[in-house]
Amino acid sequence: MDTHGAPQDPAGRARQLAQEIREHNYRYYVLDAPVITDQEYDALFQELLALETRHPELADPASPTRTVGAPPLDKFDTAPHTLPMLSLDNAFGEADVRAFDERVRRAARLSGPVPYTAEPKMDGLAVELVYENGRLVLALTRGDGVTGEVVTANARTVRKVPQTLHAPEGLPLPERLEVRGEVFMRKPGFLKLNRNREAMGLPAFANPRNAAAGSLRQLDSSVTAKRPLDFFAYGIGQASRPLPETHSGVLGLLSSLGLPVNPDIRAGIGLEDALAYYRELHARRQDFDYDMDGMVLKADSLALQETLGTTSRSPRWAVAVKFEAVQAQTRVREIEISVGRTGALTPVALLEPVEVGGVTVARATLHNADEVRRKDVRPGDTVLVQRAGDVIPEVAGVLDPERPGRPAPFEMPLVCPACGSDAARTGEEVVLRCVNPLCPAQVKERIRHFASKAALDIEGMGDKLIAQLVDKGLASTPVDLFSLTAETLAALDRMGKKSAQNIVDAIDRAKETRLARFLHALGIRNVGEHVAEVLADHFKTLERTRRATVEELTSIYEVGEIVAASVAEFFASPEGGRLVDGLLEKGVRIREEEKPAVSKQGAAAGKTFVLTGTLPAMTREEAAEKIKAAGGRVAGSVSKATHYVVAGEKAGSKLDKARALGVTVMDEAGLLKMLEGQGE
Repeated sequence: MDTHGAPQDPAGRARQLAQEIREHNYRYYVLDAPVITDQEYDALFQELLALETRHPELADPASPTRTVGAPPLDKFDTAPHTLPMLSLDNAFGEADVRAFDERVRRAARLSGPVPYTAEPKMDGLAVELVYENGRLVLALTRGDGVTGEVVTANARTVRKVPQTLHAPEGLPLPERLEVRGEVFMRKPGFLKLNRNREAMGLPAFANPRNAAAGSLRQLDSSVTAKRPLDFFAYGIGQASRPLPETHSGVLGLLSSLGLPVNPDIRAGIGLEDALAYYRELHARRQDFDYDMDGMVLKADSLALQETLGTTSRSPRWAVAVKFEAVQAQTRVREIEISVGRTGALTPVALLEPVEVGGVTVARATLHNADEVRRKDVRPGDTVLVQRAGDVIPEVAGVLDPERPGRPAPFEMPLVCPACGSDAARTGEEVVLRCVNPLCPAQVKERIRHFASKAALDIEGMGDKLIAQLVDKGLASTPVDLFSLTAETLAALDRMGKKSAQNIVDAIDRAKETRLARFLHALGIRNVGEHVAEVLADHFKTLERTRRATVEELTSIYEVGEIVAASVAEFFASPEGGRLVDGLLEKGVRIREEEKPAVSKQGAAAGKTFVLTGTLPAMTREEAAEKIKAAGGRVAGSVSKATHYVVAGEKAGSKLDKARALGVTVMDEAGLLKMLEGQGE
């Protein structure tokens, strides 16, 4: 159902949502004139995200769920960001924050607490200020995350934006520093501005955020200069010299350079203190003289941030914790079990339909057995349902746990409801998985994933068709899709000759694909679109990827031990080998990117280097370029596959790990000698 109650197919609803969200993005980011509230926007966004999750074939690389902001307005000059200005994933309340913390610790394999920095989420306009040798030379809006609008002249009129940086005692100013922050308007200045506009017969601004964004994006900077704009710096994009080891250290550096930093930030705190601060901000939000719509939680360690990496849209090491999740009350009709492509059994509450934030909700995830047990959700219960940080609605809690006649607690089945095979946990996982790889539910989900837009993008391969193919024994693996004929498909329900031929043609077109899409389509556990791109960019060819060892994989920036193990195990397994070989035999062709020219001369060729600390004569970026030019590789973390660690002053944990693993350590002079052919 759409927000007006009219039934729609998933594809139609997804197209409608994408169109609406793009329009609202344009109004918000470009025109600075939104027509819906943030909560209404969040509801549309989460509904689209849920549809794309349930129906991967609907996912589009150009979807608003995979992009940031909106394209810059034509009236401004534009410039690229050196590093993308990503958006943040949202969380709604403490349960989502705890889930985020668990994901961080699990991904980083940390048993202890993670230090965080908690920041009020300013409701303003994100900007990037570029300083060269301490002087402001460029200011950009976020734009679409990759390219921003040039607003340098306007930024110079903001009183809190320094034109020149202050040189800390004993330290030179960086040659280039990209400062990221928020331009906003405090409430008293906003009220005064609106009073003046009304006195002049001009329309009032709807809120401080709109006023700040509209003021910074004026074509006439003299107009901007008259607006009461303020600025807080909250991070750094790229710097020409090494940064402190923590985000809180970065904030201290920014402050020492003369950039204003929000004094309400809490640095280096644990999860419980962060949650307490979230509650404090929520309770006191009206006491602040600026608008905030939540709290931003960031892993404090920059090394941990590097380990966790990013998706195409957002960092994995940060989350925006929004205030007040939208909730509604309804009744659980029954609890069913959904089986995913990896065999994961997920309990789902089937609900009496209810409107939550303008969206009709009839299903809500219960996540896993531990979560069902903790919340004690049972059929017939009256529950609170919310659209929070998860991509589909979830049950927040039970409202009538003491009602008479309540059934026994729900128990997860020990057998798969789709095929009757055993369901078991692996290692320390909380998820029960069906052990039968030929389970029809798993097969359907694997084929659905394989044919989705982000993978091989087989147009017309929807849920109902896939279900028929599997149920009738026409497809048990993605390989079988390439044996389908128009005659076979035309014999299926609701399938005419023309539709059948269109699908056969789409399957044939899908035979030629990029390596990244192919790797993503294989459904390797822990390998999503972004990691597939990283692997393809590094290995260039399928054969090199198939032969990669865990050590080779962990040497790649953004590939950790968990992902590396998943990739190596998949390609070493008989099932993985059969799938890849079968696809190649059916004519699937991978457009293999040409390998960059690599010098085969000298000791650096083919070797992996890790840089740490401050080098005396050049930046780490310059050192990395020299290594690459000599045929070497530069990785972000130390592993057994690392050949050399180049250590400068104040080298940290990477140097310790290199010594523990017996990796050769050299200084800058040793590196230069090697690159000049005089070293090892």
